[in-house]
Amino acid sequence: MGISMTPWQRTAHGANLLDTTGQPGVTIFEEITALANEHQAINLGQGFPDTEGPEEIRQIAVDAILSGANQYAPGSGTRQLREAISEHQERFYSLKIDPVSEVVVSTGATEAIAAALLAFIEPDDEVVTFEPFYDSYAAMIGLTEAKHKVVPLHAPTFEPDLDQLRSAVSDQTRIILINNPHNPTGAVFSTDVLNEVIALAHKHDCIIVSDEVYEHLTFGTKHTPIASLPGGFERTITISSAGKSFSFTGWKVGWATGPKDLITALRTVKQFLTYSSGPAFQPAVAQALRLPDTFFQKFAGSLEEGAKSLSAGLEAAGIPVIRPSGTYFLVADINQFKRNDAVQVARMMPEQVGVAAIPLSVFVQPENVRHYQGFLRFAFCKQPQVISAAAKKLQQLPEVLNR
Repeated sequence: MGISMTPWQRTAHGANLLDTTGQPGVTIFEEITALANEHQAINLGQGFPDTEGPEEIRQIAVDAILSGANQYAPGSGTRQLREAISEHQERFYSLKIDPVSEVVVSTGATEAIAAALLAFIEPDDEVVTFEPFYDSYAAMIGLTEAKHKVVPLHAPTFEPDLDQLRSAVSDQTRIILINNPHNPTGAVFSTDVLNEVIALAHKHDCIIVSDEVYEHLTFGTKHTPIASLPGGFERTITISSAGKSFSFTGWKVGWATGPKDLITALRTVKQFLTYSSGPAFQPAVAQALRLPDTFFQKFAGSLEEGAKSLSAGLEAAGIPVIRPSGTYFLVADINQFKRNDAVQVARMMPEQVGVAAIPLSVFVQPENVRHYQGFLRFAFCKQPQVISAAAKKLQQLPEVLNR
């Protein structure tokens, strides 16, 4: 008699963590980073900035450590940070959030996503996501033993077909999990898509979990939280973090906002995960959320310049680019070349080109890999001189692709 897969095996399978023998492996991110380090390549695979966040915000964290903020913070987060999150939601989106009952601070957005799924999902429930999807989604859905249904996002717009979205959501759907702005494609979804998600959540009595960590990183378009649209707030847990907005990815300070009953359930699970998050970072993040509009505009503008520079370099080499509307990432299309399996190409690039990228196909379910195998994801959240150097090296990429 065969032994069925355990929850951790389903999690590993969903996150591309099993090798060909079914044993635990490493993520593609770890593999490509190791190759980049081995060959001293420019790593445009992992999405982390190579500059520090604002010095005055870092100093607040330093001062907090030195003044004794080194023990457990309140499980829901410090009152100071929860009030700052509430103010932020009203300032940018006209959402009135109760800092006591409608906000919880988490150890990064990833923990908030995990807590939301664990709070509401039972085995055999359905969770619907767009595809490609951030890799932790599949892992956590696997851990809950739910059924993961996907709605494809196809180039060049990476917008979902609304009929396919309607077909994917059913009365068995418990959560519609969206990521907007979207990693890994760089898309920002239209209000038509968001309104359809809301309508389906009401029709099928399900919850929306909206991962909005790139909310301040949009280019030429404005981010619209799904909770700010009619009928959205009452069914939505909105998740964000300090990592992307302020270049503090290692601080792992995230948060979830939403109606009291949804946040209470999430908090109940979260207290058995990490219980609380770094107390010295929380006053610093509270102050960061109160930075002037010019900070957010300037940061998004600098990222947009990075996207334009890297896009121009790839296009000059003859490689089509799907220019992003937000996030840290852009997608390059290598389908036209002789060698167009992006997984193989990504493994060759650090040594043969001197630049690392991630294949888009690792963000999809195994049976759908063929639809995305000719796309590479590049991170452009790097200093201008790094992007410039990478663009020069990438002029060699077509030669590798045509061998």
